[in-house]
Amino acid sequence: MYPPFLLFLSSLFLSFLSLSLSQQPPKGYLIDCGASGKSVIDGRVWLPDHDFISTGTAKNLTVSILDPTLSTVRSFPLQNNLRRKFCYVARVYRGARYLVRTTYYYGGVNGLNFPSPPVFDQIVDGTFWKVVNTTENYQKGLASYYEAVFEAKGTTMSVCIASNTYTESDPFISRLEMLILGDSLYNTTNFDFNALSLVARHSFGHNGSIIRFPDDLFDRYWEPYEGNHFVLASNKTPPVSGFWNIPPSKVFERAVSTAQLEPLELRWLPWSLPKSNYYIALYFADNSDSMPSSSRVLDIHVNDVRYYGNLNVTSEGAAVFSTRWPLDGPTKITLSPAANSNISPLINAGEIFDVLDLGGRTHTRDARALEEMKNSLRNPPLDWNGDPCLPLNYTWTGVTCSEGERIRVTALNLTSMGLLGSLSPSIANLTALSGIWLGNNSLSGVIPDLSSLKLLAILHLNDNQLTGDIPSSLGDIERLRELFLQNNNLTGSIPDSLVRPGLDVRTSGNQFLSPAPS
Repeated sequence: MYPPFLLFLSSLFLSFLSLSLSQQPPKGYLIDCGASGKSVIDGRVWLPDHDFISTGTAKNLTVSILDPTLSTVRSFPLQNNLRRKFCYVARVYRGARYLVRTTYYYGGVNGLNFPSPPVFDQIVDGTFWKVVNTTENYQKGLASYYEAVFEAKGTTMSVCIASNTYTESDPFISRLEMLILGDSLYNTTNFDFNALSLVARHSFGHNGSIIRFPDDLFDRYWEPYEGNHFVLASNKTPPVSGFWNIPPSKVFERAVSTAQLEPLELRWLPWSLPKSNYYIALYFADNSDSMPSSSRVLDIHVNDVRYYGNLNVTSEGAAVFSTRWPLDGPTKITLSPAANSNISPLINAGEIFDVLDLGGRTHTRDARALEEMKNSLRNPPLDWNGDPCLPLNYTWTGVTCSEGERIRVTALNLTSMGLLGSLSPSIANLTALSGIWLGNNSLSGVIPDLSSLKLLAILHLNDNQLTGDIPSSLGDIERLRELFLQNNNLTGSIPDSLVRPGLDVRTSGNQFLSPAPS
């Protein structure tokens, strides 16, 4: 039995949609990964990526390619196939809906030993998005792109590249786009809990190049799809100012149909889909020169399950969509003439998205505290970008997190990482910490007040260059069992509060430190 789903029918002139449409490019970011400077292509500015990411290596492809934004990449070190993520972080408008599109063209950037592109993961904030596998397209000389719709949950959004168990060489990215969508687009999706990952978006009957901006105001890609179907062409296109999801008017110039009054069967998509819930949107407009008495009414089935009945397709157009439709395997869409229809069925365009469950976010205070700690280090770990704890397989180096609905940071272990810098007082805001291991680094400055860390049992700060007094407030941490401070430059005396049964305090190697009073 299929789970409940929602269907909506909308005409071109929905009264509550009042968008002011223009030919201005969509707002957001066009990022040319690995580029050294700005470029202007078709009147749109592409930015170099160095303001959005602090790690990875910019590389130039040695192969000839026509699209200049694909001539460079940013590559990220694999390093023993550890599950590490490398994140672009951009300022965004909280609550705005963003089209996120990543594009990949390998160009043999990892050398002759790796003729095929690497396979890896991509992540947005704390949500696993998609496995990137561009091998098939690359063998055809084509770039690959991935697209999704995410709502900004904060003032920044991170888009991350991450190695997985199948990654054999350095992951990379060619370009990244983050474009603001209109509030009315895909607004039946609950973006508090979900995101949409594009599976396919086609203009049926179209046989030219991809339809995009300026035809599509939000620069979505509508790929041509002709197949072996009868094609109807028309010079008349409906206005789309109030059309659900605002498809470009160009998709209504052509449609696939049947030459006779019979069902139209689309094997769309031509590949098998994994079991999931999908957002499906289908777009129709009757722009043919049919007789006034003609009636084009459709019954729509998806994999032989009734999707919508008695859809009256007129020149004003219509859109039908489901927010959560279960699919598994091959997909077949059947458009049958209804009993009161006397002309053949048609369809102009369609979209399918996989409905992703959001992966959540690290507790805001913990995320901010780690960000401040990162800023206090001159050489933080390379993967300290994006969400610290999520996805669970991609926590920041040295960070251990809890599971469940409330994600907290429970331990920090950055022993022998060669860290330079100071200990940020923000560590005291990580109130779920039970252990801190920062020994054998080159940290300097004073030890901050950590008395707010009531769960802290282990604090190892040994073998650094810390100065100043040992804070007496450390004695207020009742659960503290190990306090390792040896081989620093601490001064003063050991506080009385640290002399108690069950607490192992080690302070040797601090030349000017006095023992605790007897």
